[in-house]
Amino acid sequence: MSAVAVGFIVYLTGILIVGIITSRMTKSLPDYLLAGRKLGPWVVAFSERASGESGWMLLGLTGLAFATGLGDPSGLKLEPAIWTAIGGVIGIWASWLLIAKKLRVASEKMGALTLPRFFELRFRKSDPILRLISTAIITFCFAFYIAAQFDAAGKSLEAAFGWPHFSGVLIGAAIIVFYTLMGGFFAVAWTDFIQGWIMLVTLVILPLVTLFVLGGFSGLSASINEINPQFLTITGGRSGLKLLSGILGGFGVGLGYMGQPHLLARYMSIRSVSEIKVAQKIAGVWAILAYSGAVLMGLVALAYFGPDSFADPEKMMPALALEIFPAWLAGILICGALAAMMSTADSQLLVTTSSISEDVYHQTFNPEISQKRLLLISRIITLLIGIIAIFLARLPHSIFDKVLFAWGGLGAAFGPALLLSLWWKKVTRDGVLAGMISGFVTVIIWENSPFGNVLYSLVPGFIIALISIIFVSLINKKLK
Repeated sequence: MSAVAVGFIVYLTGILIVGIITSRMTKSLPDYLLAGRKLGPWVVAFSERASGESGWMLLGLTGLAFATGLGDPSGLKLEPAIWTAIGGVIGIWASWLLIAKKLRVASEKMGALTLPRFFELRFRKSDPILRLISTAIITFCFAFYIAAQFDAAGKSLEAAFGWPHFSGVLIGAAIIVFYTLMGGFFAVAWTDFIQGWIMLVTLVILPLVTLFVLGGFSGLSASINEINPQFLTITGGRSGLKLLSGILGGFGVGLGYMGQPHLLARYMSIRSVSEIKVAQKIAGVWAILAYSGAVLMGLVALAYFGPDSFADPEKMMPALALEIFPAWLAGILICGALAAMMSTADSQLLVTTSSISEDVYHQTFNPEISQKRLLLISRIITLLIGIIAIFLARLPHSIFDKVLFAWGGLGAAFGPALLLSLWWKKVTRDGVLAGMISGFVTVIIWENSPFGNVLYSLVPGFIIALISIIFVSLINKKLK
């Protein structure tokens, strides 16, 4: 057995043990969906960050920086690496600052375990339409999002061991579904805590050691300048509308953090409101280190391997780890990509499960069902969603593109709605419903129109949703 395989097996064994142990702590639906609101700030912060930065960061963003440098002089992507990183960090801080505390307080006061249930109880005691539309949007977007994570597993294992891509998809999916089934939110949060550390070490240590091998920043600059000096400029040689669309696209990624149900669940799970500030600082520092490391990793890999070294740039990170480190250590760092994928996929599996089992089945069809029976149904739904996502993982799109599509749909549908529901007293139920639908539909239309090659769809989706909520809410108030 190779040293890479040993490191990989040790990691997976640890994750599975956590799933088995935490299964004993999961006795009710609140335990399964929010860990009974008993998690401390370090676990919540690392879980939120690990869930937020998926295989999209470890493979997608690093691959983007490798292929296009800081500012993407080729103009192949609407979201250049440097602006995506800056927008992401700002978006994380804004979400913790504007959403976390108010959502934690309001959701506990209302007794809401899910985002659709929060929106329902925010305006009425029972509102099947608002709840079901919210659930439909979550399920649709997360099917693609989870598929992207399974795709990341396939690429990581293919690059590390030469396994067929679909075999890697099946192995990664089986592990995630198993420990999510066993332990619910307890398992997801604690495995995320471990995975968050592995991700951070991978994103910081691997590029820094490679930078040292290249001779520091001077060696890095010299190597990349020989390839294309524009790779090291934040504008990428762009100007005018092209530069503006790149900046807005990158910052638009940050807008999405306020509307991601799997991240919002972390805010709802923290044991005390007083601990939110501590968690916010931990998450902020993690974000700065991780985003910086992801961009730097792409640049050092470009200098180390040279351009056009990979048919698929998203397979660069595992190859770099194997080149720079001993095989056993590379195996552990490659697990960083798997950790990124798993920590997001498990969270999204759980949120999708909760939306269907709690918001559709429990609240609509069987309010008197026992907790034990509801827990069983939730686990069955988790398994079914996992199977669907496995087949969607075979769609011929990059991890980066799959994630940005789902991220945009969720961010536009829920970000403005949640922000105004927590901060604006005049917001109405009809306004929120209008915002959800208009934001989500705008992203779908924009992605499939010529404008999709000009500006990231989340930006117009977020703006239109915000305007719709305000306009409809004010009309409602006048009519009353």
